[in-house]
Amino acid sequence: MSDSSRGKSTDPPAPAPTGAAAGTAEAEQAAGAPGVIPLVRRFPALASVPRVHLGAFPTPVMRVNGITTRAPLWIKRDDLDAPLCGGNKVRALEYLLAGIAPGDTVLTAGGEGSTHILATATMARALGVRTVAVRWRHDMGPSAEIVAGRARRLCERIYTARGAVTGLAATAVARMFIPARWIPLGGTTPLAMLGHVNAALELAEQVAAGELPLPRYVVLPLGTGGTTAGLALGFAIAGFDTTVVGVRVVPRLVGNARRVHALVRGARDLIERLARTTLPRVPPRGIVIEHRYYGGAYGRVLPAARAAAAELARAAGIPLDDTYSAKAFAAALDLARRDDGPVLFWLTFGVPLPAEAT
Repeated sequence: MSDSSRGKSTDPPAPAPTGAAAGTAEAEQAAGAPGVIPLVRRFPALASVPRVHLGAFPTPVMRVNGITTRAPLWIKRDDLDAPLCGGNKVRALEYLLAGIAPGDTVLTAGGEGSTHILATATMARALGVRTVAVRWRHDMGPSAEIVAGRARRLCERIYTARGAVTGLAATAVARMFIPARWIPLGGTTPLAMLGHVNAALELAEQVAAGELPLPRYVVLPLGTGGTTAGLALGFAIAGFDTTVVGVRVVPRLVGNARRVHALVRGARDLIERLARTTLPRVPPRGIVIEHRYYGGAYGRVLPAARAAAAELARAAGIPLDDTYSAKAFAAALDLARRDDGPVLFWLTFGVPLPAEAT
């Protein structure tokens, strides 16, 4: 493991989150009132689960024009949920950072170009909380280098290991000796996945309001799996006949159907226990893991994905990163060109990137 670095950020401070820093869903209005999230409207008992307000929701949806497809192609803009570092991780961190106090420390881990580490450090700083991170080296494209650099400046300390095995070992040691709240890899726990279940119910309300048609497919990157599993469970709760396509961007050991379905069960069990209810099961067709866009290594640039990202940039001016979103968009674009759809691409990457990095 290389020597540690202590961040001296030159980035602008992150904006304070909406609501009280230690706020909870319980502090919101009674279920059914404006401002209550869809998950709590559906299950009022979940208002007692602590949640800090970090993101701006609901995030918008838009139709992609200017790209030839057979099926309508839509985008869910989770990249717009927070200005400095948005994306899907914000939804999970609203639960994982709830109740933490200014001056506290959080510990997390991930690859060197991990957006989870950057999002954790960004949101923690907004709450006056320090971040310590353990990272490990992997293939790095231009966008991953930007993510890594910003995380380095925001973290109180960062330890970088040569590879995933030594990085995970260093993480285990750090958890024993550093007094901090542990934020798991990718922010993937049943509690954190409540944010992604809520995201699916948020989309269901947008469909009901006529903002977009019911998607036949929802396509997104598959990393640690929490977002894919949470969305699939949320769509089952909403009664959607929608297939969630998780486009694997991590080794198969992490990104696989067995793990995703186990995550679904964990989140389902949590909601059933807290809300004292029975939830519908995710059908077999509700989740598909797409392996063809991996590229051979986490973080490795895939030329076909970069070409797809360039099409979206020309058509809509939306930049995508090489590690996650470009690969998932390539899969969504191919699906929209061969199927009748509608296809929704869930944009989970929310780090502003300069043009030269996309």
